[in-house]
Order: sequence, then structure tokens, then C-alpha cells
Amino acid sequence: MVCRMFVLETEVDKIRREMLRTRLLETNTRASPVLRALRGTPHEREVPLHVWLMDPDRDPAEGPAGGLAGGLVGHTWTSWLHVTYLWVDERHRGAGLGSRLLDRAEQVARRERGCRAVRLETWDFQAPDFYRKQGYEVVSVIEDYPPGVTEYGLVKRLA
Repeated sequence: MVCRMFVLETEVDKIRREMLRTRLLETNTRASPVLRALRGTPHEREVPLHVWLMDPDRDPAEGPAGGLAGGLVGHTWTSWLHVTYLWVDERHRGAGLGSRLLDRAEQVARRERGCRAVRLETWDFQAPDFYRKQGYEVVSVIEDYPPGVTEYGLVKRLA
């Protein structure tokens, strides 16, 4: 038996990152009939889904983001919507705008992209109660992530 010495490196390398991602995708595709069946279909790729809430009274001189009152950034993959960010400007909170953003993203995901569920993460000081009111169920709790904070993973089945 030959003993090899390996070199461990801790540098950011975009080429190796992509190579690793590709190799992991190939390995997972071979191992999972579900992932294998996705190959070559429209559901194989993540598709961005963004919903923007713009203030109609904004000053055009502020540029395209100047009147941003809120937004949702996420993506769809297979039959899931993953909400990455949801934010409403402080001046507009409590007016139901977060619910409208989430509802619109869920509608697009369900009607136009065939999604059957949504997933997201939020911290204890952000909006776990808001999401519960929207029909989301807590499926994971990670305490002390980051230290002193609890992260919640939530899901919702779309009708």
C-alpha cells in the first residue's frame, strides 16, 4: 500500500469551486434516481424569482432602487420556492406589505412554475411569528447560529 501525502489549501478558487460543484452534481445524479430524472428538464436549474414593492411617490432622480419600499428575492428549483430575502422598509411595516410580497411570490411559484412548497430561513429577532401567521411550519431550529441567535427553518405546502 502506497501512503500519499495530500496538501490542504484554504484559498478561494472559483475554478476549483465550479469543478467541485460539477463533480458533486455528477455523483449525486448517479446516486439518486430522483435527481437523475431531473436532468435535462426545466426543473433541473434554479430560476430566480424576485418581487419588488416600489413607492409610487419616489423621486425619479433617486434611480431605479430609490423608491424601493420592499422586496422578496428567491428562486424556484424542482417543485420548491426558496425565499432567500424578504424585507419591507420600516416606514411601511405593519401595512400588510410583507404578506403581499410573500403571497405574490407563492402565486408565481405555484401557477407559473408548478411549485408545491416553499422553504425559508429566518432568525428569532426577524420574523418567525410573521411566517407562522402566513401558514408556515417550523421544521428546524438551530440555536446559537450565529452566537446568541436562533435560526428557524420553515416550510409551507402550496395548495
